[in-house]
Amino acid sequence: MAYDHVGIRVSDRRRALDFYEALGFAESAHFPGHEANEMLSPDGVRINLIFNAARRSGARNILLDEPVKLPGMTHPAFVVDDLEGLQAWLRRRNIAITEGPHRIGPRRIALFIRDPDGNVLEFNQLIDHHTGDKA
Repeated sequence: MAYDHVGIRVSDRRRALDFYEALGFAESAHFPGHEANEMLSPDGVRINLIFNAARRSGARNILLDEPVKLPGMTHPAFVVDDLEGLQAWLRRRNIAITEGPHRIGPRRIALFIRDPDGNVLEFNQLIDHHTGDKA
């Protein structure tokens, strides 16, 4: 019927909350018995942060940065309405764009960043199929 949320495992609760709050998410529920929370964007996008990750040096992502590619979910992808505005916002906050922006297939332009734990986040601006312009 619909997609609800993605869980993102993090190693430092305060650092992760600061990062995801800066992206526009606000904590809407906290589940101390599960070391997790729920965060909600103003547009209704939900994520869960899971606060039980082990720290790794250099924020290496075990699913993407290791030579052996293990199964697992590699990243959530969010739709934004102004990718150029997001790029300017990221620059002002010294958040590195790790890939893009570039067109991926016929329907989107994407860029990728990483959170403080090395989790990959993708941001897409959709392209109008009829005109080829950004939607």
